Amino acid sequence: MMHAAEFAKELDKNKVTPGVLGFLVFAGLAVGVWFLMKSMTRHMNRVNFENPGTAADAPAGESAETGPGTSAKTA
Repeated sequence: MMHAAEFAKELDKNKVTPGVLGFLVFAGLAVGVWFLMKSMTRHMNRVNFENPGTAADAPAGESAETGPGTSAKTA
């Protein structure tokens, strides 16, 4: 018991450290960010980045500039 009291006297009362609780909070945030990045990567891989307005994909009778619901000017 005396040893613990002597150790407490040696501590600097003006020094503040995060301690174990700070480490656990930081580690929890790091794990949370890791799971979010993993989820974001999975969702980004499911996204189709192809441009739907290309001329090759347009149905017959429609051009790339005119889509459904628009009328092309005829001369």
